[in-house]
Parts: sequence; structure tokens; C-alpha cells
Amino acid sequence: MQAVFEASGHMAGVAPDETVNYGNYMQLADARLNLFSVFDDLRYDRSDIDMLSPAMRRHAIERLAQMGFKQISGRVLENKRQDIRCHIPKFHALGSSPFDITRDTPKRERDYYVMTPTQTACQFIDTYPLEEAITKIETLITVQPINLYKMKDYLEDKQSHRDVMPLLGHLMAVQKEAVSSAPLRGRRALGSLM
Repeated sequence: MQAVFEASGHMAGVAPDETVNYGNYMQLADARLNLFSVFDDLRYDRSDIDMLSPAMRRHAIERLAQMGFKQISGRVLENKRQDIRCHIPKFHALGSSPFDITRDTPKRERDYYVMTPTQTACQFIDTYPLEEAITKIETLITVQPINLYKMKDYLEDKQSHRDVMPLLGHLMAVQKEAVSSAPLRGRRALGSLM
């Protein structure tokens, strides 16, 4: 499954608003922001650490290897022929905000981030207008549940975050329905498959 990229670094044949699934646990969640999302479980507790688990990292590395990427450091995979890198942002500390995950991991516009679904949803909130962010989160949670309680705990006092707050109940209802329906219902945690 060798990936083909345009000169800009974006995947060829993928529309900016299109998502592409790479199996049950990984997807290109946003082609404009170049975000890969990897999920691990169907249920979260607000106290869960929001970081790529070892199973999630292994899965992402295996999938990216199928697309021509090789791991060149603990957090960077590179497709040398295409001059594109995938960065796994560094997790800093317990209690760090999923909204800040990319702060200390700069990337070129053509490069990609590999994140948890919660971190991906936070990027949507910080990047897109409200309606578009909510639509993207709804699309994401139908295939990759997010930790909505953790996201709620880290919403800041800025307009984009204040706008999302009253819609969290709606997102929880969408996610509850998704988790109890196919394709998510009965899906095992990624870590239990390794």
C-alpha cells in the first residue's frame, strides 16, 4: 500500500475534506492539516493519559512502513523518496493539555502528525470555524472515539473553546450511538490485539 504524494506533500487523489481509513485503527483524519489519527479503545475516563500507547505507536509505524516510511528516530518516520516526514508529537507531562500536543513538535507544511483521536479533535477546534470543527469531530468519532471529558477539562477561555462547550452534550450523544453500533460495537482495544 505505497502512498502517492503530490509535490506539496498532500496525498494524491485525496480531497482536502476527505478521510482515509488504514484499517480499523488508523486514518488520515484531515488531509488539509496532514493529521493521522490512531485510536486504541472505545471507552475513556477523564483521568486517562492522552498519549499514543506502545500498541498505538507500533500500529502506526507498521501502517506507515507500508506507505514507504522508515523510522529514523523514536518520534519521526520518513519517506525519503517523497521528502515527507511523520512526527509523533512528544508527550510532556501528566496533566498536559491535548490542545498543546504540537507546540514543541514543529513540522514542515508537507509533513504529518500522528496523534490520538482526542488530540486530533483538539486540532480541529483550534484550526477550523465552529461548524466545520464540529462536523469533522462528528466524522472522527463515528470511527474513532475521543475522550470528550478530557477535552472538556482542557477547554480554555478563548472564543473557539467557549463556542464548543455547549455542543459537548451533542458530541457525547453521537459518540455513544457510534460506540454501540457497527463498525465500533465489539471492536477490541488495539493493545489487546498485540
